[in-house]
Amino acid sequence: MRHESLLGAADPAVFRIANPAGRSPVLLTADHAGRAIPARLGTLGLDARLLATHGACDLGVEGLGLLLAQRLDAFLILHNYSRLVIDANRPPGAPDSIVSHCEQTAIEANIHLSPNGRQQRLVELFHPYHHRIAAELDARTARCQPSVLVTLHSFTPVLGEDVRPWHVGVLHGRDGRLARRVRQGLQREPGLRVGDNQPYAVSDASDHTLLVHGEGRRIPHVELEVRQDLLASESGRQAWAQRLAGVLEDALAEGFPSHPGGPASIG
Repeated sequence: MRHESLLGAADPAVFRIANPAGRSPVLLTADHAGRAIPARLGTLGLDARLLATHGACDLGVEGLGLLLAQRLDAFLILHNYSRLVIDANRPPGAPDSIVSHCEQTAIEANIHLSPNGRQQRLVELFHPYHHRIAAELDARTARCQPSVLVTLHSFTPVLGEDVRPWHVGVLHGRDGRLARRVRQGLQREPGLRVGDNQPYAVSDASDHTLLVHGEGRRIPHVELEVRQDLLASESGRQAWAQRLAGVLEDALAEGFPSHPGGPASIG
């Protein structure tokens, strides 16, 4: 039995690419940039207030990514759909790949989703995004263009009763080569509070993009989490794009030793 497509003609594409011919070794991703929901799913039963929160997307990241891509002359891919439909940065099959709640509100459309419905969201909204990232990295390898993966996210200033004091978090998994240099560069700025794998830590259970496309390929990679209130204005996004571009350029100017079994130095 053939299932009707989840996406209709009026729905946006799964992802958007900015600066596709960027010359920088940096490849930027924004897994949670969008808040679109397929028209067939309505609003998932949620009101406009919830759909405007950080639960639906990473606030400020779209603007930050576009500015940073421009400053670095870097390729940027942004996922257009809300993580309430499916999380582009969760391993398929992870419990929170398709979440059951937004804040304290149950998402009935997700709670009662059938296995076929879950698979359809993976096929139509998850895999195309990651196939495009993989294709870009493969193409760079074929033309001997170095690649450095930088994934962009934002985090809430307060989660539950926890106040998060960091301005930015620098995250990595088992390979901290690039993260170490970026963290050290940010820490040189007086008054800037930099989290080392804070407020989140990368793990096989909770992350997909950085581990599959960065760690899995043995290319330099880092995840950057900026506190969302710092990205709420255009001036804030401009300032963070300038700051991150400078730190990344300094980190990459030093070059990198080859990872065992991996690609050559980018320096």
